[in-house]
Amino acid sequence: MNRKFGAFVLAGLGLAATGCERAKRVSPPPAMMQASGLSGSPRASYAMLTPAYADSSQRFVAESHKLEMITAESELQKSWESVVAFCGTIRCEVISSTITTRTGDSMPSGSVAMRVVPEDLKRLLEHVQTLGKIAQHTTEREDKTAVVVDTEAKIKNLTSFRDNLRAMLGKPSATIKDLVEIQQQLTETQSELDSENAQRKILANETEKIAVEISLRVERPKDNAGGFALIWNALRESGSVLGDSTASLIYTIVAIIPWLILILPGGWVLLRLWRKLRRRRNVTPPVAPAPS
Repeated sequence: MNRKFGAFVLAGLGLAATGCERAKRVSPPPAMMQASGLSGSPRASYAMLTPAYADSSQRFVAESHKLEMITAESELQKSWESVVAFCGTIRCEVISSTITTRTGDSMPSGSVAMRVVPEDLKRLLEHVQTLGKIAQHTTEREDKTAVVVDTEAKIKNLTSFRDNLRAMLGKPSATIKDLVEIQQQLTETQSELDSENAQRKILANETEKIAVEISLRVERPKDNAGGFALIWNALRESGSVLGDSTASLIYTIVAIIPWLILILPGGWVLLRLWRKLRRRRNVTPPVAPAPS
């Protein structure tokens, strides 16, 4: 009996210690507890707020489509302008658009990045199909429900905390020190709240609209002329090769000219020294007369 009673007491002490430890973790700072003589501070209210997760049946999905369209080179400009113009007739927003012309061996191309509401996506795709051949269509979906719910919970908690801080500023019992601390905490809270609201707008733009990126390119013409076409291409490119080689030679000569001022005098001095040494080696010493 005594052993059972002892075990029960130890278990009770353990639960009490655990409860005290949890109370310490959620308890507000002393300065905020004493502000305006309130027994509970807004920091305590903010700390004890739990994330208000939305209904799990509501999902927030970011969807994107990437299309690669092939069109005739003569129709590339018109197709690009048609896509941009059609976006203005529906609930659509052009994010960016570019178009390039033929330069050397590079083929002309264009691209348009948009965001469209889900209800008008089908109309946009049907219009694109009338402008050319869809070579590739890639669809991607990313579930951002957890990020959206977490952001909304932070906004709710920060809003409640900010309102409590504003209410504390109006208490006549607050001291100057308390007012300074509350105002500083209010500024930080408002900054965090603005940041979370901006993040929520970005998420809303990603989940409430569909990102569509259209790439327009021109199909390279098939070369069916056989060997004569290869010869013609070689003759056409030979002029470019000759021009590049001549330009390289000119660059080399121009780069060497300044050094000739030092190289030529130095070479002339070395040549004279070498000739003098050669002459000295060729001079034979006089032969001494033989004794009689």
